[in-house]
Amino acid sequence: MLVTGLAGPPESRTRESAHVIVCGNEKGGSGKSTTAAHIAVALLRAGHSVATIDLDGRQLTLTRYFENRRRWSAKARLSLPIPHHFHVPPAYKETVSAAESEEFRRLTDGLADIENSHDFVVIDTPGSDTFLNRLAHRIADTLVTPMNDSFIDFDVLARIDPISNEILETSQYANAVREARRERRSADNSILDWVVVRNRLSSIASRNAHRMDACLRNLSARIGFRIAEGISERVIFREFFPIGLTALDDFEAHVLGTRPTLSHLAARQEIRQLITALRLPTDAVGRRRADIRRQFLETSGRPLLLPDIFAK
Repeated sequence: MLVTGLAGPPESRTRESAHVIVCGNEKGGSGKSTTAAHIAVALLRAGHSVATIDLDGRQLTLTRYFENRRRWSAKARLSLPIPHHFHVPPAYKETVSAAESEEFRRLTDGLADIENSHDFVVIDTPGSDTFLNRLAHRIADTLVTPMNDSFIDFDVLARIDPISNEILETSQYANAVREARRERRSADNSILDWVVVRNRLSSIASRNAHRMDACLRNLSARIGFRIAEGISERVIFREFFPIGLTALDDFEAHVLGTRPTLSHLAARQEIRQLITALRLPTDAVGRRRADIRRQFLETSGRPLLLPDIFAK
């Protein structure tokens, strides 16, 4: 299991284990791969060494994203930052336990090669409950859960009363994250920072958007995650995939293959705001926040020292 480490430019610190960012949600189509690619490129452009792992052995969307990026970089003669990437193919064995053991071995072997040589590891997970998906959640330092701004996606986190919007019960996925947090705290006394990212937000306020906002804030206070705004419903994010570009890359015509638009600039601003909201330990402020969190963990198990007001 990876141990939480402080991240920063390589020349400014002694390297420790990488900070692990997992993009996880048991519902497909929520934007996990797009979010993972943008986080990885943002960190690369900030001067950090980044590795990416694709655990969706069937779809391989993140793998294809960086393959397209490498191909377009060569074709357009561009120098695009690309992370060290590998994927874990599904194992086919006679028993489920044997297959899971083989997948575990493949993942741990891959992690052993990168965890001490990179500042960040970004993991993309499948939109289903799999062994590797559960394992990734248990080694995460930061869990990013993208979700479309819809009650269909909200149902992955919790069930609500349709009239009062009261939270009736948390979902299986939310309970699984809670269990992953408990196991991580027990294993190495670390806190899993959970951020739910609202994707495909409409630019027009609606009754549904207000209800969604209220329910998310209610659930956030109940089970302990932070809320961030992510990717809007923009066609350009779909256009980026075939050439492997992100909203953080240059927008000259020879880079995009077309003239940039205002939508490109708006998309870049969205991604920058998302990266800021994740509060990753990328600078002095982030490292100081990580230090405070670690100090809190070290003292949280000790009894409080209070003045003895009953002393004679």
